[in-house]
Amino acid sequence: MTDDPTPPDSGPQGPGDEPVSKIDTSVPHSARIWNYWLGGTDNYEVDRMAGDQYREAFPGIVDIARASRAFLARSVRTLVLRAGVRQFLDVGTGLPTADNTHQIAQRVAPESRVVYVDNDPLVLMHAHALLTSTPEGATDYREADLRDPAAILAAAAGTLDLSQPVGLVLSGILGHVPTHERAKEIVRRLMEGLPSGSYLSLNEGTDTDETYTRAQAAYNASGAVPYHLRPVERIAEYFDGLDLLEPGVVPVTRWRPDFTEPGDRPGIGQAGGVARKP
Repeated sequence: MTDDPTPPDSGPQGPGDEPVSKIDTSVPHSARIWNYWLGGTDNYEVDRMAGDQYREAFPGIVDIARASRAFLARSVRTLVLRAGVRQFLDVGTGLPTADNTHQIAQRVAPESRVVYVDNDPLVLMHAHALLTSTPEGATDYREADLRDPAAILAAAAGTLDLSQPVGLVLSGILGHVPTHERAKEIVRRLMEGLPSGSYLSLNEGTDTDETYTRAQAAYNASGAVPYHLRPVERIAEYFDGLDLLEPGVVPVTRWRPDFTEPGDRPGIGQAGGVARKP
């Protein structure tokens, strides 16, 4: 993406050409930086500079970005193939890349229905990439704030049948919530709005690597929206009241890897798990 400003008389446009909130290109944005690390082009110079500075301080961040994306794919496939889930609510989806949630699910079960939620206007501008669907299934995109679970659930109900199990996907989004207790409350409220038999797929950055922690602290001090790394034990608390699937909350590289290598899979500063609502 170029750095050319949007014409002032139009503003960013989303699906259906509705105007959306203004894109701020003066500070880096985590979704756009994540897109850059994953090899995408939907980012600005300020994001690339911040991403490069972060990578210089902690080269492992690119591995974390890729491992997080791979965990998302494995968890969605698991829910479709082994749990029979046919509906997904992906909150904080970020910018479209290869193998988005609906593509993973519909590749296995074409009738799958997916609702994406984000509050980044750049994501809304590119939501057409998220709105492709098989004829049998459906996808939708809604601009909403993670801090308003009731609004998210109400918007999702337009596409999903909330009387039937839903796979809730929260991938690297809760770290933007300033306090752990508030993040837990958001997860609880979202899961309360979903029926028994629904699932939570969640992964977040951990504070297990000192270099990662220092790099994140420098990023948070840059003026960008902060992201808070948290202990693995606190990430596990997001699953309170749910039945965790094996192997529990672990580094994402160790959650049901697609192939077996000699020895243990390496740990990484990103932990995740999948759990069922009783």
